[in-house]
Amino acid sequence: MEDLAPRFAAYLAHRMPQASNVEVAGVSRIHGGASRETFRLSATWKEGGRDVARPLVLRRDPVASLIETERDLEYNAYRAFHPTGLPVPEPLFLETELKWLDRPFFVMEQIVGCAAGSPFNPDPYGPLAEKIGRQFWTHLGRIAAAEPKDIGFEMEAVAPGECWKRELDKWEKVIDEDELSPQPIARAAIRWLRRNPPPPAQKLSVVHGDYRTGNFLFNEEGDIKAILDWEMCHLGDPLEDIAWAADPLWAFATPDRPGGMIPRAEALHLWQEASGLKIDPVGLRWWEIFNSLKGLAIWISAGKEYHTGANRDPILALSSWYCTDMHDRILAGRLSALAKEERA
Repeated sequence: MEDLAPRFAAYLAHRMPQASNVEVAGVSRIHGGASRETFRLSATWKEGGRDVARPLVLRRDPVASLIETERDLEYNAYRAFHPTGLPVPEPLFLETELKWLDRPFFVMEQIVGCAAGSPFNPDPYGPLAEKIGRQFWTHLGRIAAAEPKDIGFEMEAVAPGECWKRELDKWEKVIDEDELSPQPIARAAIRWLRRNPPPPAQKLSVVHGDYRTGNFLFNEEGDIKAILDWEMCHLGDPLEDIAWAADPLWAFATPDRPGGMIPRAEALHLWQEASGLKIDPVGLRWWEIFNSLKGLAIWISAGKEYHTGANRDPILALSSWYCTDMHDRILAGRLSALAKEERA
């Protein structure tokens, strides 16, 4: 990391020909991400006879990644939603030339004076939980309400009745390729999901893909200032995002309050108000089971990356150990409840 500052300063000078005396300092790694190397830093330069200073975030492709994603997809999500007023960082540069920092990367503004709540803290927001929770679910509804073409977020579309199959195929393939030992609970969930497809999506929306506790920043007043980590975003069924945000893994010790924020019923009501959509309980149940399976696939992949030495970030070891066990338990409980319903 020693040479990252001068190399990045040279890149900024290249991208900002109107600037002079570009310097970069204070480079530090932000750990926790599984699909990008993330650094915070401070850039200074002279422009138009004045001194300019701006804190930035650099998101670089890693040597090996837990989740294979396209950095331009994440960058374009920021670019699409930033003008709408949704709290996301301003995207600045997207770079695929390897000569600058060896791997592709993008640059965005750094949101300062904020923190992220840990999904493994039983009380991540303290007295701010209700205020944050109301914003959290309202913002998710706004994401679902946005018309992808109107905001410039264009991706390959999928038929409303095929959203579930595309996602299930994708994550089953991850398990097939990355499991280090048999996964009987995951296989049982896959069989149930295929036998019981959900209703077609009522609308094709932008799906964040990882909307949860830990993936947004808030200030001391409890205002959400930045929704982060859009690397798994896609067009699909908006119920997918609800189910992931409400997954019991993120609730920790408060299963009746998704993400450790507000009661589930209030959360779903706020989402419906903001999105203008109605939640089909049958569809939501399918996506809840799917998302616990998706989580399990991610943790299985984490275990493989760490076991093979492809990525030695300790977060992968923790995910493989703790989160795999949690999602196995969650899925087993959900499948057991379904079996009882079918027998009744």
